[in-house]
Amino acid sequence: MSNHQEPLERLRSVLQRATDHGIEDPNAMVLSTVDPQGRPSSRVVLLKGLDDRGLVFYTNFESRKGQELLAHPEACVNFFWRQLGQQVRVAGPVHQVSDDEADAYFASRHRGSQVGAWASQQSRSLDQPQDLEAAIAEVEARFPGEVPRPPHWSGFRIKPRYYEFWVAGEYRLHHRTLYEASVGGWSVRSLYP
Repeated sequence: MSNHQEPLERLRSVLQRATDHGIEDPNAMVLSTVDPQGRPSSRVVLLKGLDDRGLVFYTNFESRKGQELLAHPEACVNFFWRQLGQQVRVAGPVHQVSDDEADAYFASRHRGSQVGAWASQQSRSLDQPQDLEAAIAEVEARFPGEVPRPPHWSGFRIKPRYYEFWVAGEYRLHHRTLYEASVGGWSVRSLYP
């Protein structure tokens, strides 16, 4: 049995190593969700929060990933840092972050990103590039000062059910460690490569 903080601290340590190594977007992670028919979908998102409550990322709830997570609140993310020879997978249920948390993060974003959150009909068909340009101009005119957070934009927090740490080994004899949530902490075991 492992303590509650061990996989979290291990993930923080690898993220710090990736940052120190100069890897661009060390917080990039592939997010996988499923649609109502169980068909998987993956895309890259950015980790924006990490604590003992879980991993946080933000999105448009009307996007494909937003709709899939609202309908089936489970997700898996995968970080891969080729330069370090490491990857980490994390999976578990997702919950929407609080309005206060979403508001605070939204307020910290660049104005262009704030405007884009209103203007983009994320994941929907875009007939003409000019349609997006017109939507951006309309939002900028509507909000000449502070841009409020759109009601359809917020964050999700993944509460880890498991973490898997993978470290590249010679001759493909990789090192894999699985942490699974259990009462009072984490059960830990090694996996064959």
